[in-house]
Amino acid sequence: MDVSTRAVLTAVLGAVVAGAAVLDPKALVAVVLLLALALAYGWPRLLELPVPLGAFVVVALGGAGGAGVTAATRGEPYLRELPVVLALAVLLTFVNEMARQDGRHRLLDSVAGTITGVLVAAASAGWIAAVRTPGGSGLVVAGAVALFLGSAAAAVPFGGWLAVLVTSGAAIAGGAGAGVVMPRIDALTGSLIGLAVGVLVAVLHALLERVPTLVGRWASIAAVVLPVSVSGIVVYVIGRVLLG
Repeated sequence: MDVSTRAVLTAVLGAVVAGAAVLDPKALVAVVLLLALALAYGWPRLLELPVPLGAFVVVALGGAGGAGVTAATRGEPYLRELPVVLALAVLLTFVNEMARQDGRHRLLDSVAGTITGVLVAAASAGWIAAVRTPGGSGLVVAGAVALFLGSAAAAVPFGGWLAVLVTSGAAIAGGAGAGVVMPRIDALTGSLIGLAVGVLVAVLHALLERVPTLVGRWASIAAVVLPVSVSGIVVYVIGRVLLG
């Protein structure tokens, strides 16, 4: 799967997140859980970790657990239980390494890669927290539309700083447009969300552009889901700061 195809699929996932937020918060929770599990399965293959199964289990528990506790938490801040999940996932990472029977080659790569995967998968819980803030579905839609347009723009092979400017500009336009249309947020809030999401998409696109054709379907899927997952925590933090 090449770079442009991955960017287009990321844009599609952004549209799915927006649709789920408008449809029902429970639908958004289901989408986030699926994204976390897909990322968890593809992450060890994307990083070529030495023990894919163990890493998948740890990352999946971290991502799904983060989404679950965020959905179950009552009252702000909705991410207050997330550090507990992350701490347990880090502990499981070391348990996984101690259980290995292969001589524990590439131990540092395995530990660092698994913990990074847990953080990335758990970041998707930000979408669930965001839909429960004062901005509600409007906040999520602004972030998701910014992700959609930014990723679609990233699919065009501009290159260099022009690609960053075009991607960020498209995301800002998407966020601002959603801010005008959706209730409880405004164009300024949407623009700031769009800027943050656009820069994030541009950076991840530039990073993954160095591996234009990933080997394996699930490695490509992890690369597709990565910007969607990380954008969740970005949208929540900006919404929390601007809207309270």
